[in-house]
Amino acid sequence: MFGRLTPLVKNLLIINIGIALIQGFMKIDLGDYFGLYYISAPEFKPYQFVTYMFLHSTTHIMHIVGNMFALFIFGPLLEQFLGPKKFLILYMVTGVGAGFFYTGVNYLEVSSVQRDVEAYVTNPNPDDFNRLLIDHGTNLNPEIYDFVDEYSRNPGSERLRANSVSLARQLYSLYGQYNMVGASGAVFGILAAFALFFPNTELFLLFIPFPIKAKYLVTFYILYEVYAELQRAPGDNVAHLAHIGGALIAFFLVRYWKKQRSDFY
Repeated sequence: MFGRLTPLVKNLLIINIGIALIQGFMKIDLGDYFGLYYISAPEFKPYQFVTYMFLHSTTHIMHIVGNMFALFIFGPLLEQFLGPKKFLILYMVTGVGAGFFYTGVNYLEVSSVQRDVEAYVTNPNPDDFNRLLIDHGTNLNPEIYDFVDEYSRNPGSERLRANSVSLARQLYSLYGQYNMVGASGAVFGILAAFALFFPNTELFLLFIPFPIKAKYLVTFYILYEVYAELQRAPGDNVAHLAHIGGALIAFFLVRYWKKQRSDFY
């Protein structure tokens, strides 16, 4: 199996899997230090734009399995086609770029949360508190809605009003407590590049009983990520924006390379 691996893909697999094993054996979560935090969070450091992409979830093994399987399947042919230098550029630029894309959009979202929380604090009431949760509280503990019911039944309670203000401020602070980890942005960059260079390559998947061309599979996958981000389900902590960002950056990078055919090959 490893005979078909190209050198750079092999090294990337070793690095990612090795770090995951270290975390598992030592019972530590390096994401607390090297995961990508919200840019205004106290824990944020610029180097996290690079380090986050070599870490994976310590609780969901399929996170690293899915990323490394995709790297193993699609990476070698791309490395052979592009050469190690351009393949490394593709991997790093799409991975780091996905982090910037995620951070930029996330900053706009969190700024919106901050404005809404500040507006609520100036005039707290049950209806606006419920609207605040609907707009920004999809990842909160469902038990908070017990409080919403109590607050709605007792709108004049000073105690509940004060609690609602405290919860609203906590809602804003939550966005800075989570970090993003994973090679998914770089992997989506590889998927997008593969589909752009080899659009008509037919792929056989276990859950699809017929071959499907790379351009259709990757397009469907990216459209699903857009849908999943726009219609985010409660409890969904997947960084769909990073996936979309990695694919988008790969699109522009490949277009640039294709225009430089004189020195591409």
